[in-house]
Amino acid sequence: MLTKKRILFIANEMSPYLETTEFAEMVNKLAVKANDTGMEVRCIMPRFGLINERRHRLHEVVRLSGINVNIDGDDYPLVIKVASLPNARLQVYFLDNEDLFKRKTLFHDENEKWFSDNALRTVLFCKGALETVKKFGWPPDIIHCSGWMTGLIPMYIKTAYKKEPVFSNCKIIYTIGQNTFKEKIGPDFLKLAAINTNIKDKDLELFKDANNIAMFRGGAAFADAITFGADKVDKKLTDEFNKVRGKKVLKYNPDSDLTDYLQLYNDLADK
Repeated sequence: MLTKKRILFIANEMSPYLETTEFAEMVNKLAVKANDTGMEVRCIMPRFGLINERRHRLHEVVRLSGINVNIDGDDYPLVIKVASLPNARLQVYFLDNEDLFKRKTLFHDENEKWFSDNALRTVLFCKGALETVKKFGWPPDIIHCSGWMTGLIPMYIKTAYKKEPVFSNCKIIYTIGQNTFKEKIGPDFLKLAAINTNIKDKDLELFKDANNIAMFRGGAAFADAITFGADKVDKKLTDEFNKVRGKKVLKYNPDSDLTDYLQLYNDLADK
């Protein structure tokens, strides 16, 4: 009997919970389409404070309690919540932390000032997502990352988590989207991102500029395949990754019926 292919979506945002770019709706459609074609699908995103828990019927997953993420010597507890995607039999898991994700704005305060702890929030989400998958005990065949905040995940899987059995056979797809911020993530970003001794300075080199482009560049460089999730992607990135050797690249196609994505998932999973 053939086992179902397992697809994990890790995203900054996903419709209907949070929509700041057009790819939020695409993540929803891809998850539903993959699920409808017989794949086993799960999704992970941050539980930002502007996501309405009551409206979307989020509830805590008790069996996933007790996850503490160590970053630069400090422990950060995660609360894992779950909701069923409307009109689909698949689950979306939300990573929550009282101090870092509860605030009612995303990355800027009410005066449009960049949060000083966005570097920590980013590392916590990336490492926390992978720790949550370990707690699932659910080895994905494909991990599809989208959104700048997921940029560290492909690198982590190829370095710090490469010996973890749950990730040993997975392939990673990274979607490059439109730039959404102009600030530096934070002066301590690389220090926080170096979560253990398996990560070398050369692994962090692509992230050294600590900006929106660097996150996309690093995520795409460590991924097994690349897609473009917007028409207005930075020209440096389109030139750099449109014809990269050794990787399948899907160009942006707003009229896609998603079969190209499903074919990519199947091709990578079968390698």
